[in-house]
Formats: sequence, structure tokens, C-alpha cells
Amino acid sequence: MSWFQKVIQIFKIKDLRNKILFVLGVFMVFRIMANIPIPGIDAQRLKDFFEGFQMFGLLNVFTGGALDNLSIIMLGLGPYITAIIIIQLLTMIFPQLEKLYKEEGEQGRQKFNQYGRLLTVPLALLQSYAMLMLFQRQNVIGALPPFLLFTSIVTAAAGTILLMWLGELITERGIGNGVSLLIFAGIISDVPNSLRQLLVTYDPSKIPSFLLFFAMSVVIIAGVVLVNEARRNIPVSYAKRVRGMRLYGGASTYLPLNVNPAGVIPIIFALSILLFPGMVAGFLSGTAGPIGNIAKTVGDFFQNPWVHGISYFILVVLFTYFYTAVTFDPKAVSSNLQKMGGFIPGIRPGNSTANFLYYILNRVLLIGAIFLGTIAVLPSIIGGVTGITVFKFLVGGTSLLIVVSVVLETIRQIKAQLEMREYETF
Repeated sequence: MSWFQKVIQIFKIKDLRNKILFVLGVFMVFRIMANIPIPGIDAQRLKDFFEGFQMFGLLNVFTGGALDNLSIIMLGLGPYITAIIIIQLLTMIFPQLEKLYKEEGEQGRQKFNQYGRLLTVPLALLQSYAMLMLFQRQNVIGALPPFLLFTSIVTAAAGTILLMWLGELITERGIGNGVSLLIFAGIISDVPNSLRQLLVTYDPSKIPSFLLFFAMSVVIIAGVVLVNEARRNIPVSYAKRVRGMRLYGGASTYLPLNVNPAGVIPIIFALSILLFPGMVAGFLSGTAGPIGNIAKTVGDFFQNPWVHGISYFILVVLFTYFYTAVTFDPKAVSSNLQKMGGFIPGIRPGNSTANFLYYILNRVLLIGAIFLGTIAVLPSIIGGVTGITVFKFLVGGTSLLIVVSVVLETIRQIKAQLEMREYETF
């Protein structure tokens, strides 16, 4: 069946068609909210501010331009994602939380996600207050009276909670992961602006650069898809067990280890840490005396493209190992295999299996970590080679990984829905 026939089949099936239309409807609501600003904004100062601070430029990409409009959803899903990451990191400190996340099944996951939702509320309030105060000090917005400040903080926090709810509605009633799809919609929403900028600045002499840029984009996207889907399959066999009059087990399967098990989280962590010193130095650089001089020196140091690129690459590699250590425990996998009567051929159950999984994971993870580090610095390298600054999400970075992951997962779920209905018909 060709892809065109599959598209026609998707819209012929009422249930599947309604799910896709529901997702598109939520996207429309999301884009409308992203263009409703809070009052008292100086548009030119806001534009200059985002050009000067890369960290806020990254946040603006994830919110689909909602932040540089200072809209009612200017925080996007940032506080919710931060809350989930914090809760996951806390599993290393609190054994009960780790047990809830890893051992209590679907009910434990639901309770774990509920903790993330509850933590989102204070984080959203705190982040909206900090953001508005920062914009006031930078003269991006005028001084807000106490009541207007309070309502702006509550409105921005409520916007994040509304987006979180819409994301969960997509997961429940639509297709794919709702939160990922909303972030995807925010990234893709910048495409019309990039096309407009491309047409306005069109220069025939740049055609070779554009052709080189898009050729490299195709190769990079193909590489990201390949590595994102890559698995290291470890064979697993199950011993035969007799229960009553029935024989169980005796089957062989495999345990898949992703080449990139950490996803985009290491890039987000690394970028946050790397941009923080430069951001602080930017705030203090106008101060008179030794503090201002030190801040200017630190700012100039981190603005050096070589320092930025090498530090970025190293931090991404380190955080890939760190985050994988938090989310994947070979000892727990070995214990679960042993409980279910499973074993890796040629490897003794227990500690030997755990050590073997550590060995394989570290070798596979090295490829994934270098891949992530390379993808993180590619936009700067290709931008320097071609001189093209639009469509940066096509050549690497967090945006490309999110777009590719979301598209692949959504296509996989749509295919599963189509196959399920084919079996029902059969």
C-alpha cells in the first residue's frame, strides 16, 4: 500500500480521522494563545533582548514564539518538563520514589506523573515571576503595578497548566504523546517566518550556499533517523516451566538497548549550564569596578566560538552518561529477568548478567553520546560554512531531535492503528 493510499485510508476511518482532527484543533488553540500578549511591551526592545541572550532564544523556539510575544503561554511547557526531570532525578535520592517509578507498574507511573503535575504549579509561578522581573530590569516592559504583576504571574502560570492539560487530552483522545506534539508544533510554527525571511533576503548569488545547506540537511536528518531508530539487541531465552498440566517458557526473544537512550535531555541540560555563566556576565557587565571587568572577561570567554563548541560537546557527552545512569538500571533489569526465568545465553544470571549489560550499555552509549554531541554543535558549524541562518532546526540541535522523534513515533502509532483495524476486519 502506497503512502497516498494510507492517507486516504486514515481519513476514511472515522475514529482515526476524529483523533487527527482533534490534534489539529488543539494545535489551532495553541497558536491562538501564543499570539495573545500581555500589555505594556516594547516590541523593539524585546527583539533586541532575545538576540542578545541565546538561552531565551532557545526557550522561545520551544514555545513557538510565545515567549518573544510575551503571550499568556509565554512559559510554554518548560515548567512541566522541568518538574518531570526533577522528579526523575529525585529517584536517585529517595528509594520509595524509585520503587514507585520502576516497580509499581501503570498505577505507580500515574502517581509519579501526578507528583510532576503538582510540582509544575509552584515552578510555573516562580518562573513567571522571575521572567517578568528580568524583563522589567532590562526595560523590555514597563513597571507593572502590584495587581497587574500578580494577574500576569497567575495568567502565565495558568497558561502552562492549560497547555499541560491540552497535552494530556491529546495523549488520551488523539494520536501520539501530547506534550511532545505541542513542543513539535511550537518548533514547526517558525517555518512560515523562516520562509518569509528567506524570500525577503533572497540573493541569486547565495543559491549554491542554499543548495549545499539543504543537501547537508537531508544527510543529517537521515543520520538522525538512523541513529534514533538504532538498537543493540541482546538475545534472551526463557527456561521451560511446568505448572499443572501446562508447559510455559522455552521461548527466545531479545532485549533492545537504544543507541540514544537519553533522547534530547542531555542537550537541554548542557545548554542550560553552558549559557548560565554568559547570561549572568551579561547582566553584570555594565557594573562599574572589578565586578564589571570580571563579568566582561567571562562573557568574552564564553562568546568564543571554539570555547563554546568544545564545552558544549563535552557537556552533552557527560550528561548522556549521567541521565542514562538515572533512567536505566542494569541491576534491576537483571533481577527482573531472573524472576521471570529469563537469561542471556552464555551469561550466568544475577551479577554476571548485570555486569554484561553494563559492558554492552557503555559501548553502545559511547556512540550515542558522540552522536548527540555532534548534533548539538552542527548548527553552528554549518551556519559558519554556508552563512545560512534560517531553518536551523533542519541541521541539528534539540529542535531536530524533537521533530524527528515526534514524527517517527506518531507515524508508528498511526500504522499500529491501521494494522489493528485490518486484523479486526480479517
